[in-house]
Amino acid sequence: MTRLILVGTLVLLSLAFFLQNQEQEVTLRYFFGLLEASTPIYKPIMAGFVIGLLVAAILLFPPWVRGRIDLRRKTKALQEAEVNLERLRQSLEKMSERTQGSTQMESSRNLVDE
Repeated sequence: MTRLILVGTLVLLSLAFFLQNQEQEVTLRYFFGLLEASTPIYKPIMAGFVIGLLVAAILLFPPWVRGRIDLRRKTKALQEAEVNLERLRQSLEKMSERTQGSTQMESSRNLVDE
């Protein structure tokens, strides 16, 4: 949520900057002065901003995918552990019922013997 607020604030500030600088012109000189172009200053700045966002998204995508795969793997392992835990609890209950049943039978035998 914090990231979304920060990105939204950054986009709004950038948009305000672009709108305020629509009238100023800049001359772009491409490689070795072979080509020159005059354009409003906000266009190269906006292009740089968009390219930066794209590069960041491309660089952050593989770790995000790895994290999702790792999360899925750990969730599956947790579910398997919970199933094993439930099986162990059930087997423990059965064992405790058997021991309680055998102690009750022994106590009833002792009472009959007396």
